[in-house]
Parts: sequence; structure tokens; C-alpha cells
Amino acid sequence: MTLDEIDAIASALAGCRRKGHPGRAAWYVDNRLVVRQDEPGTLMVRVDFPDREQLLTEDPDTFGLPPRWEKHRKLQADLDGDPRAIARAIRLAWQHQRR
Repeated sequence: MTLDEIDAIASALAGCRRKGHPGRAAWYVDNRLVVRQDEPGTLMVRVDFPDREQLLTEDPDTFGLPPRWEKHRKLQADLDGDPRAIARAIRLAWQHQRR
């Protein structure tokens, strides 16, 4: 996936807006982080712990969990992974942040 595709997915969600700066785009809802660029070729998606575990189990080729994020509600998505799984993770993150 490209960042333009990520932008289209995230921006289509009610109240989700792109912020950040060049090289570190991020999308927020109500000033709460949903997803942002991470290391080259990856995204950081902010999901609740049960959703994170489910996504990791269902699609380990798309999602990972760097050790530094184990205690946080974060998940790393590989932009070369399954686009449907990434879109689902973004929607879950958006739902979590709207609570």
C-alpha cells in the first residue's frame, strides 16, 4: 500500500484527519492518534490489546509487534502486507479512539 491509499482509507472515516509533517504523516480523530508512518515501509496503528492480538494471529505476515511496543496499544503494519487487513486495522483503531 501507499501512503495515498492509507490517506484515502483513514480520511474516509468520520472525523479522521491527516496531520503530521513531511516524512511522518499521521491521522487523528478528535486529536487522538489512529495511525502514523513509522519506520520506512511500515505504519504504527493504535489498536486495543484484544484487537492487536487478533490481528497478529490472523495475519502475521502483515503485522508485527516490536518489543518496545509490547506494553502499549500499538501494532506495526507492513505496507507490503495485505491491504484488506491494514484497512481493517485502521478502522479498528479509529473505533477505539472514538470511545
